[in-house]
Amino acid sequence: MVLDLMIIGLAVTVDPLPVTAFVLVLSARRGIWKGLVFILAWLASFVAVLAAVLLTTGGEPPAPKSPPSTASLAARIAIGVGLLWYAVHRHRSGHRAKPSGGMMTRFDRISLWTAAGLAPLLQPWGLVGAGAATVVNADLSHSSSYIALVGYCLLATSSLLAMEIYAAFAPDSARVRLGRLRTWMQAHQDQALIGGSLLLGLYLVSRSTYQLTS
Repeated sequence: MVLDLMIIGLAVTVDPLPVTAFVLVLSARRGIWKGLVFILAWLASFVAVLAAVLLTTGGEPPAPKSPPSTASLAARIAIGVGLLWYAVHRHRSGHRAKPSGGMMTRFDRISLWTAAGLAPLLQPWGLVGAGAATVVNADLSHSSSYIALVGYCLLATSSLLAMEIYAAFAPDSARVRLGRLRTWMQAHQDQALIGGSLLLGLYLVSRSTYQLTS
């Protein structure tokens, strides 16, 4: 479970869509406060999903080959297949997001409440779902499971936290470098989405199929 959560958390934190949006949030007026609210809402969404799963399982992993265990693995396979389909479809369609000229202006005017609402809206819910299907196996009778869950949430938020801290303590330098990051992410968004979806999809399908059949 720990390895799976770390890989999924890493995929979440480098997802280009929320990273690009967060850079724009930081660039807005009172961007530090809006970024903080964004991060808190982002974490709250993760905690809510984990809490719902753990309340359902009671903090006890299902027995191997039991219906709940099989269902969680089947869900991971389905999510993996969905990610593979998305990668292939996006590659074949040749879609490339075109940055809107008014996007910066719109983000500059967002409120704290809007920043909070953007966080769950922009989360990669396919990856979050894969994490939820993995958390089914958490055993809360062991402290290592708590550490793994906290580590998963922090890893999935690490890129946002790093940018928030950087912008808070070095605002002038951050403004320049985060602007460059935003430009690079917008130029390479397709490659990042296709590559990330392909790799994680293959991992989920292969690992879950092995666990299901072994």
